[in-house]
Amino acid sequence: MTEDVFSEAATPRREIERIAALKRYEIMDSPSEKIFDGLLEIAAQVFQTPVLLLSFIDAERIFVKSAIGIDPIQISRTDSLLSHIIQQGKVWVSTEANFGEVHGLRFYAAAPLITSDGFHIGTFSIADYQCREFSAAEERMLASFARTAMDQVALRYAAIENVQEVASTNINLGNMQQRLLDLNSELEATNEQLTLTNSKLYKSYDITLLLNKNLKKSEQRLKSFITKAPIAFAILTGRELTIEVANDMVLKIWGKTTAVIGHPLATALPELQDQPYLDILDNVFTSGETYIGDTAPVMLEYDGVLSQQYFDFIYEPLSGEDGKTESIIVIANRVTDRILQKENLEALNQQLEIALKAGELGTYHLDIQNWKNNASATCKSHFGLPPTGDFQFKDFIQAIVPEHREAVEQKVQEAIAKNITYQAEYLTCWPDGSLHWINSSGLTRYDAKGKPLDLIGVTVDVTKRKNYEAQKEDFLSIASHELKTPITSLRGTIQMLEMLKDKSADVTISKLIDMSGVSVKKITALVDDLLNMHRISLGQLKLNKTPISAAKLIRSCFQDINIIGKHQLNLIGDLDAVINADEQRIEQVVSNLINNAIKYAPESYKIDVRIEKKADDVKIHVRDYGEGIAPELQHQIFERYYRVYPDGKKYSGLGLGLYISAEIVRRHGGEIGVDSTPGEGSNFWFTIPHAF
Repeated sequence: MTEDVFSEAATPRREIERIAALKRYEIMDSPSEKIFDGLLEIAAQVFQTPVLLLSFIDAERIFVKSAIGIDPIQISRTDSLLSHIIQQGKVWVSTEANFGEVHGLRFYAAAPLITSDGFHIGTFSIADYQCREFSAAEERMLASFARTAMDQVALRYAAIENVQEVASTNINLGNMQQRLLDLNSELEATNEQLTLTNSKLYKSYDITLLLNKNLKKSEQRLKSFITKAPIAFAILTGRELTIEVANDMVLKIWGKTTAVIGHPLATALPELQDQPYLDILDNVFTSGETYIGDTAPVMLEYDGVLSQQYFDFIYEPLSGEDGKTESIIVIANRVTDRILQKENLEALNQQLEIALKAGELGTYHLDIQNWKNNASATCKSHFGLPPTGDFQFKDFIQAIVPEHREAVEQKVQEAIAKNITYQAEYLTCWPDGSLHWINSSGLTRYDAKGKPLDLIGVTVDVTKRKNYEAQKEDFLSIASHELKTPITSLRGTIQMLEMLKDKSADVTISKLIDMSGVSVKKITALVDDLLNMHRISLGQLKLNKTPISAAKLIRSCFQDINIIGKHQLNLIGDLDAVINADEQRIEQVVSNLINNAIKYAPESYKIDVRIEKKADDVKIHVRDYGEGIAPELQHQIFERYYRVYPDGKKYSGLGLGLYISAEIVRRHGGEIGVDSTPGEGSNFWFTIPHAF
């Protein structure tokens, strides 16, 4: 091993005693020894580091007794990290070693070698070319390796001392024999010398016993470390691959107990018979070459059931003095969860891709920091662009027709600022001049501090739907207007017949005239609903607001509805309240709510209409005591064309009444809603501003 001579420097406290303790072990400048080299090899497997050193430090230099992964180097005694570590007296960890610039080392950890009388004579150190974390458990492992190395140094010294003592004793015995032959007079002195020698032998024997005891403690410490190590560790001995050592982690992975120790691997794990790993191990044993497995699939039996697991593992051969393989070290790490997560993620991505393709959905990813956009080929096609074309946020805004552009930009900014869903439907102009409707939505992603990172969402071409809706609206408009004329004529005819029915002696004819009148009223209501919906869609629903008594308006509705005669209508509450509203439109709302109560709650003969005067508006309630509406249906009842069918019953109508009522109320600046409990009835309500 190499050494260096250094200039004088300040010596640590008790340095003379420490140097004497080091010299006592006669380790400096000694040749390499297998016991120390083997200890470094085990540590290399445990810590998975490429560089390991066992070093001793005297007054002037550092002697590297054993090393892996790096040639012994000359290190200044005064400048070295090792000098600092032996003074500190505990495990020391650093990501920037002093000699890192020369050898490219980014991680260094060392534990002091401490003699039985407390002197720090060297270090057991590991290093890596990459930065890495080093846990408290790993620090304890490194300290344990340092203690084991020191135990071996002590054993070595004891062995040397014993040899010297025996040799000295033999010389003395020879001299004494010669002197016995020559000088019988020296018999007494010789006996005394023999007594002294025997005493030394007894002392040597006691030391040997003590060393054996320390060796056993060291072995126990090493076995405890291996057993509790956080990695799967096993030693397989002989060509039969008998399990000599198996720690808790590897037993857990195998799904076995300590009962398998002492048995061949093929017997302990019979499920390996039809798998390649027994052959691989046999090849490692015969060739002496290391084998490394990466995410290898293994079938293992747990509670009688075969389960596929995945492992990263190493098969490392251990050779005897003759160079032949005696054992194989097995180190494994189960990565099943990681592989399954990867497979699940790939499956989810595939499902998402299928869903996007089936729904003709385009995707985009807008980086809010620099407003750069990454759009899918489908998303680009929604704007008339080729799959390979660039499509940034500015291009997206420019593709929107001017009358929609500002509103869309505002929705994007609002979604980012308020952490709400971005939802917009707008008209675009393609490069070829054609117009297309696009519906887009998205959600904003934020960092831990709440800073917006990106907006991720989807787009869909809704041009066909918009064209269909436009055609439908046109049809409804035309049909409604075309039906108005014949209905008006029909109503006039029925009114004339009603004037004549009292003169008819035929009761059947009178009933038919009454039924025709009711039917015409229903048809008229349906046509009016269609016309109102069309006006709402076009924004043409005009309001003529005037101050009006809420009670007067409701009583006017009662006059028309009381014709039925089956229900009791009660007007209660603040009857002096005055609202600012379009009388005709609000009558339409009240009549619709009452008619719905009669239609959907036929057994509720009592219907309460209550006027509630509030601070800023007037709240009108229509309460029935019928079947009620299920909670999951209540949020849908104000939607266009929606009809409730409780208990399988089907009711006539287009499902437009509540939709039109809601639009009328909202255009008055009010709100509309329902409170309903199944089995107890429903309370429909709406608010209209005061007439101040």
